[in-house]
Amino acid sequence: MNLKVYFVNAFAETSFGGNPAAVIYLDQWLDDDLMQRIAAQHNLAETAFIVAKANDFHIRWFTPAVEVALCGHATLASAHVFYRHLGYRKEKISFFSKSGWLHVSKGDDDKLALDFPTDQAIEVESIPIVSAGLGVQPLELYKGISDYMAVLENQQVIEALKPDFRKLAQLKSRGIIVTAKGFESDFVSRCFFPQSGIDEDPVTGSAHTVLTPFWAQKLGKKKLSAIQLSKRKGFLDCELKGERVLISGKAMTYLEGEIFL
Repeated sequence: MNLKVYFVNAFAETSFGGNPAAVIYLDQWLDDDLMQRIAAQHNLAETAFIVAKANDFHIRWFTPAVEVALCGHATLASAHVFYRHLGYRKEKISFFSKSGWLHVSKGDDDKLALDFPTDQAIEVESIPIVSAGLGVQPLELYKGISDYMAVLENQQVIEALKPDFRKLAQLKSRGIIVTAKGFESDFVSRCFFPQSGIDEDPVTGSAHTVLTPFWAQKLGKKKLSAIQLSKRKGFLDCELKGERVLISGKAMTYLEGEIFL
């Protein structure tokens, strides 16, 4: 059995920027164990597997270690593959996932826009593991559906972080997002997911489902620019629309290949 695979950089401004994801379009689901082993072989933040059922597309995502319920950048990458390589022509493509329906549409300037449900974080008391793992005391700490979110003093503090991933891995969550106001954007972030086999995720679309409503309320605006400050960097445009958030960015194909099984 041979499988076509695409490696796509999502939320990227350059060929070596953004967050790389692998995308595999299947006739039918493979065994879960096989999909997990393929994702581990790729050793990317996520590998997306897609199957067409009737008139719908169903999507699942695997990190090198676990299956996750929501992944933004690999969904953006998947839509890019359909538009760029598989001849998809409609203005919007929808994927059904463990987090419900996810929509991606063509935007301006070759951008694609994710349409995801919002995640309203709740403020929680300080947790010693967070400050010990980050090496700084957050100004505020919140808990969303999957992640903790720590608000730090400024962008410089976030850029200087050298987390202790073994300590952060003890958090009972998918991981932790750190955020602050940005110098060149409305807000910035970094995302650490050692529990999921990813010490630092280059760009995390799903994190912006919690970041966008938070900063929209803080800054009093619904359209925001965001930069994820990983080494590769990611650039996102975010818009709060009621209980949904639009997360837009560019995607670039890096590699087309074939998997031999």
